Amino acid sequence: MSFAAEVKQEVAQKIMEGNDIRAELSALIQMTSSLSLSSRGMTLLVSLENAAVSRTIYRLVKERYGVEISLFVKRKMNLRKNRIYGMRIMSAAPKILEDLGIYSTRGLLDKPLAKIVQTNNNARAYLAGAFMAGGSINSPEKSSYHLEITATSEEHALFMASLLERFNIHAKITTRRKKVILYVKSAEKIADFLRLIEADQAVLKFENIRISRDFSNSLQRMNNMDLANEVKAVAAASGQLEDIRILEENQRVETLDRKLQDIIALRKANPEASLMELCGIYERQTGEIVSKSGMKHRFVKLHELAMKEVKQDE
Repeated sequence: MSFAAEVKQEVAQKIMEGNDIRAELSALIQMTSSLSLSSRGMTLLVSLENAAVSRTIYRLVKERYGVEISLFVKRKMNLRKNRIYGMRIMSAAPKILEDLGIYSTRGLLDKPLAKIVQTNNNARAYLAGAFMAGGSINSPEKSSYHLEITATSEEHALFMASLLERFNIHAKITTRRKKVILYVKSAEKIADFLRLIEADQAVLKFENIRISRDFSNSLQRMNNMDLANEVKAVAAASGQLEDIRILEENQRVETLDRKLQDIIALRKANPEASLMELCGIYERQTGEIVSKSGMKHRFVKLHELAMKEVKQDE
């Protein structure tokens, strides 16, 4: 089961009450249903691929409206594993849609009436329904974080974005294959959304995997930095040893002051040590404290003297 399916299954098991049921059902019906007219009247046809969400719609419609519902299951063409779970509501369809705030005498509305999401709890319930009906989320084990909800129209996407803004979750809107998509890519905000729709187990799983992966990435970056620093230290030491070789060949070492002679001996005895390591060794040997910048300054002086010898030889 995908992570998105796990989230939907968890949210589908939540028990709503009062107008929160209406808000959740408003999103579920709007995003999974269509209307048809016949000589027998108006029929509401609901169809979706998720069995758990289908059961939730059936339960909520039964609890709130007590109407007869005809159920059916069919397979998608050429896709053996994908089933479509559907239901037909033939009686009181207009009444149900009006109660859900998504129908008027002009037909289905692009977004529900304001009363449907009057409170923050109503808004949370609506967003939970919207995610169950048209949502998707990447597994936290993947390299990129992504949560999206497919809206029924641009107006519907803007409406859901405004609901998310109530909870300080900033979503973007795009169009993909003629569908309007509302999406969030911030890991922190995706976790906030999962909390918002009360997918508590999903939040724990998401955060645990995310923290573990981010820690591993940070550790890898630190290892890379350590390796880069080590390469730099080796390159610097190699250059310093070359400077010392030039000074020795030109018999200049004996003419240098004691401090420079000391670090020449120190570097030759410790050809792979970093500047900080040389500072520690120098302090233990002489009792004199030398800072990293002080040690670097002495090697710079040696380099300048070595370059003078090279120019003279030319």
